[in-house]
Amino acid sequence: MQTIESDTKPTKEEKQHPGLKMALELGPLLVFFFGNLRGEWLVQKFPALSAVGGPLLVATALFMVATVISLVISKIVFKHLPVMPFVSGVVVMVFGSLSIWLQDETFIKMKPTIVNTLFGVVLLGGLFFGKSLLGYVFNAAFSLNEEGWRKLTLRWGIFFLFLAVLNEVVWRNFSDEAWVNFKVWGTMPITILFTLSQMPLIMRHSVEEPKSGSEV
Repeated sequence: MQTIESDTKPTKEEKQHPGLKMALELGPLLVFFFGNLRGEWLVQKFPALSAVGGPLLVATALFMVATVISLVISKIVFKHLPVMPFVSGVVVMVFGSLSIWLQDETFIKMKPTIVNTLFGVVLLGGLFFGKSLLGYVFNAAFSLNEEGWRKLTLRWGIFFLFLAVLNEVVWRNFSDEAWVNFKVWGTMPITILFTLSQMPLIMRHSVEEPKSGSEV
């Protein structure tokens, strides 16, 4: 049975292949962007895709396939499924299927809202019950003291809710192309900048992990 520690600390394989881990997380998003950008060309090359719908729905179908492939490779190479990509993948499959089945792009556009709201509520709800759950969400590669995890969990919980609201503003008020560009090229830089802004807190509350075999 997988231990809790294996969910909160990077596996040996993740340490050995950090580039692959990042590629597996970003790959499906890039496939989604390409599918929307070249949707009409893809339908011309592969007429069977016309049954899926317009460019955004074609991109959604490719996104779903790429997400499944990414999760399978993660399981094979890293020996486990990181919590955040897995939960996001489940939501992608549910909302992507609804979008294609009902020919309604609203569902896939709401996917980031649902995922970010879910993580925000879970993190803040955990704090309400005295649990700092951020380590499980991010498969954390660092160790913090209790106060550090509590503060970081609070900040990330609020940030996830901010991303949910931002997604709603963008997809409801801008074109499909603008929303796709924001999803691929906007959300990631915003998240990276936010992560970097948390480094002082992380450094302040970092604790040294005991070496294997050492006495506690």
